[in-house]
Amino acid sequence: MRRIKSFLIIICMLSIYAASFYGCGKKEWSDSHNNEAGLPEIVIGSDNYPPYNYVDTDGNATGIDVELATEAFKRMGYKARFIYIDWEDKKNLLADRTIDCAWGSFSMDGRENEYRWAGPYMTSRQVVAVNMESDIYYLEDLEGKTIAVQTTTRPEKIFLSKTDERIPAIRSLIALQKRELIYPFLSKGYADALAAHETAIRQYMEDYNIKFRILDEPLETVGLGVAFDKNDDRGIEKQLTEILNQMRNDGTEKKIISRYIPDADKYLEVDSYGK
Repeated sequence: MRRIKSFLIIICMLSIYAASFYGCGKKEWSDSHNNEAGLPEIVIGSDNYPPYNYVDTDGNATGIDVELATEAFKRMGYKARFIYIDWEDKKNLLADRTIDCAWGSFSMDGRENEYRWAGPYMTSRQVVAVNMESDIYYLEDLEGKTIAVQTTTRPEKIFLSKTDERIPAIRSLIALQKRELIYPFLSKGYADALAAHETAIRQYMEDYNIKFRILDEPLETVGLGVAFDKNDDRGIEKQLTEILNQMRNDGTEKKIISRYIPDADKYLEVDSYGK
């Protein structure tokens, strides 16, 4: 009973935090990067996912993807406007044109035919993390364990599909709508492991001074892209892909990524990605 009460307290506190931080429903982020008056707007939907997308102490959208999007669309003659969305709703919000694109450390792999894509502009490792004292060291050690993931993400699909021969039968999969909830689920012992982008896990550990151990073997290496609705025939995704390639070749991408994470070059090996 005490364990259950502690669990409920954690959920309530996180819910209050999320409500105060984001407000209710979709919320527009202010953006100190944008001062291009008179330019047509591109509305970008994302959720909170440091170091890619988050809100700084002044209420401004910031992060790797925010800076990349702002610069890329500026070169294309647009002003980027960011709004916070429930990530699960991204496909519907694209379809009804509430947002023009979804940009937030979004894995293209396995979704190639679901959207029109710009990219990949970066690569990222999807990994499994455990508490420091855990007896889990390899993917095979996940047998009979409980794993926490965010809903509609690649890790959720990997565990649900049961097609990766390296991954044994697990006890249960906890799929949470809010990404930030997977970390306390692990640290408090409600899950034996979590799965997410390696960069996001490392950012969380740095921000909250907590230590997880990341397994050496990744679930997969994915390409990150920008998603547009399947029926969006404006061709923006093609132009954006060209601009992102230009930014990678002229060093802009590396400069931006290096402000948030070390070893930026290893995330820019997109030319050899998938080969």
